[in-house]
Order: sequence, then structure tokens, then C-alpha cells
Amino acid sequence: MSETIFSKILRGEIPCHKIYEDEHVLSFLDINPVSKGHTLVIPKEPAATLDQMSDESAAAIGRVLPRISRAVLAASGATEFNVLQNNGPGAHQAVFHVHFHIIPKFSSGAGLGVGWPAGALEDGEALAASIRDALD
Repeated sequence: MSETIFSKILRGEIPCHKIYEDEHVLSFLDINPVSKGHTLVIPKEPAATLDQMSDESAAAIGRVLPRISRAVLAASGATEFNVLQNNGPGAHQAVFHVHFHIIPKFSSGAGLGVGWPAGALEDGEALAASIRDALD
């Protein structure tokens, strides 16, 4: 995996506003927040995209995301939020180390704006079977 700003934060070379840390996970405030309380949650394992993470790191993040989300809501005063995770440049990933954004949403409109161009499911049974077959 290439060197990223998160690698430097994990090594302590760049400071961060730490929210949470354990053996597998680090969480800190985003320095370019979309809204007040915008928080990042990253694995300590070097993985560029979610599909490259170990089950252990994924489980560790899954265990703490709800807890950190509750804390972000309590501290920011928001009652709604988005959890965003991008994989690859075409999917808007800018830092190539897995990271989850917890982005509070406020009645003022501050927070993440998302468009959702829904389509129609085609060949659902065949696609589901193909995905099941590809499971590790």
C-alpha cells in the first residue's frame, strides 16, 4: 500500500484530534469537515479499500462504529447522520487507506448531500447467484 496521510497519523508523524483508539482502530476529527463533528474511523491495518481488509479489522471497526456514532451525535447535537465509505478513485476515494466518515446532518442543511439515481433490478436471481458463488 502506498504512503498516505493516515499512515503518517498512525505513526504519530502528523497530529490529529483523536476520538478513539484501540489495538485495531483509530478515530479522529476530519480536518476538512462537511459538518460539525465530522469524524473518521480507520483501521490500523494498511488496506486501501474495504475488500482488502482482514475480517479481524473489519469486525473491529464494525464493533466501534455505533459507539462512536452515538458520541458524535451527543457532542454535535445532531440527531441524524451519514456513514460514508468510498472504494477507489471512481467512487470518490481521495485517501487510499480504508476510512469511514461519520457525518452529522443538521436541520440547517449542513451535512452530506447525496443524490440517488435509482434504477431497476434486472436478472436479480442470476446476479444473486453469481455473487453467492463469489463469496469466499
